[in-house]
Amino acid sequence: MKKTMHVTWLGEQRYVAQNETGQQVIIDNSELKLGVGPMEALLSALATCTAYDVVQVMNKRRTPLQTYRIEVEGERAEEHPRRYTTITVRHIASGKGVTEEQLSKAAHLSHEKYCSVAASLNSEIVVETVLEQAAEVAAG
Repeated sequence: MKKTMHVTWLGEQRYVAQNETGQQVIIDNSELKLGVGPMEALLSALATCTAYDVVQVMNKRRTPLQTYRIEVEGERAEEHPRRYTTITVRHIASGKGVTEEQLSKAAHLSHEKYCSVAASLNSEIVVETVLEQAAEVAAG
């Protein structure tokens, strides 16, 4: 299954990313931020991907979560490309009958088996660069 995002520059270091059905996210590394930075977006993608799984696993085990949030923190390398060297994903949840052991099992299942973002971060990904000349825009 192929996924596509279209990213358009809005000026400064601000971009809008849009999927095939029109949902958008602002990625912003400008001085006055209107969105999150690209590396923060990566942490958010990991957190929400694992959250989907954990909520689903807990529901299937008949221990639905009443409250749930994830705090994700990434430690970046000092040298370029300043990739994440360590990411800590902290699951904070409550619910009737929810134990730390159950939550731990659900989180581990997500990180080790189901979460495609986590799997992508742990793998060698082939990134292909393709260049195209944009059509000239007529001055108005």
